[in-house]
Amino acid sequence: MLMKSIAAGLAGTALLATVAFAQNPTATTDKSPPAATATTTTTSASGEWRASKMAGVKVYNEANENIGSINDLLMDKSGAVKIAVIGVGGFLGMGEHLVAVPYEKLKFVNEAVAYTGTSANPNAKPAATTTTGAATGTEKTTTTTTSSSSKWYPDHAVFNATKDQLKNMPEFKYSE
Repeated sequence: MLMKSIAAGLAGTALLATVAFAQNPTATTDKSPPAATATTTTTSASGEWRASKMAGVKVYNEANENIGSINDLLMDKSGAVKIAVIGVGGFLGMGEHLVAVPYEKLKFVNEAVAYTGTSANPNAKPAATTTTGAATGTEKTTTTTTSSSSKWYPDHAVFNATKDQLKNMPEFKYSE
């Protein structure tokens, strides 16, 4: 059985090598003019977002509370994005509740989320970290990142709902 497999592999390799060899150009003696070189043009898409980078964009509500992240974008047959699938809750993808929201209800923002914590010094700049008051049960979030127009995706999206409202929405399931 092993010998048959080896023989079949060698025969297939020889066949593929013959086809590849047949595609190599041969030297000709005719003096035909050289083929015109193809010109390449570059297209700029400044200010556009890549769909592949939209998965994982964090979603906040209007109170700057993180309510989930975009898992997927669904479009119609013409290519227009109609639905955003948002993952809510869970830990490392486990127990995450997926909900479908109309894409036009999301507002995308290129600037970082505003600082929501309190500071004794009003002139102090927040750090680029997230701190959680584990002992008091309060959560203070600071997010300061520099946004760039060449990032190819927005900093975050805003959706007018709380995390609990999203968790109570019907769960989105991909049909087979």
